[in-house]
Amino acid sequence: KTARTGNYECWLPTIINKIEAKDSFLVEDWIKTQNLSSCPVKITIPGPMTITDTIANTFYNSNKLLGIDLAKAINIEIKKLVKAGCKYIQIDEPLFARKPKEAIEYGIDNLEKCFDGINEKDVEKITHICCGYPDKIDAINYPKAPINSYNEIALLLDNSIIDSISIEDAHRYNDLLLLDKFRKSKIIFGVIKIASSRLETINEIQKRIKDALNYIDKDRLIAAPDCGLGHLSRELAKKKLKTMVDAVKNI
Repeated sequence: KTARTGNYECWLPTIINKIEAKDSFLVEDWIKTQNLSSCPVKITIPGPMTITDTIANTFYNSNKLLGIDLAKAINIEIKKLVKAGCKYIQIDEPLFARKPKEAIEYGIDNLEKCFDGINEKDVEKITHICCGYPDKIDAINYPKAPINSYNEIALLLDNSIIDSISIEDAHRYNDLLLLDKFRKSKIIFGVIKIASSRLETINEIQKRIKDALNYIDKDRLIAAPDCGLGHLSRELAKKKLKTMVDAVKNI
């Protein structure tokens, strides 16, 4: 199957019947991880539209319908996580940046279905939308999603039930007027490149955050890496995170 708007061709598992939730697949992992830390641990789950793009399907007539059943299954898992005590739950939907039209048509609606019935005020509903990363570190000119995608979906996301929206900014700066479109949502703002071995400086991170604060309240801005740290060595990941924390502490 061709995935990520033509950037990859890959062999994938195939859906041949109706999607239904079975046994829990994340609660045990979250409990074990949370027991290692006195700080709350966030769990992340790929979202319906992103799963749809990275799986083959011979059963459903449309991606929208497939996404609805995926959302129902994810919702069951999220309810189990909440019951176990997890307070920070993130649905990853990088496909929103690749296919903003489909995100507007049905993707954000299916994202909200993942959190149906989650009314606890202390549970943070989060989504992460990156613009894509390469298959190796320090790749040059790898194809990313259109930079305007965030602008296209910003207002609809801000008016959704989602509490926090994670976007990338470090690898490719956004027009910071984007942040002005978010009137209620918290923004998890990427300030560290996750596919570059170059170590950011405290001054670079501080300047970008200060620029961002011209468009969003400080209580709604959270500094973070662009995406996951899997490309980085453990040592480099820790150095980048320490730089980020030191930069924020000194603002």
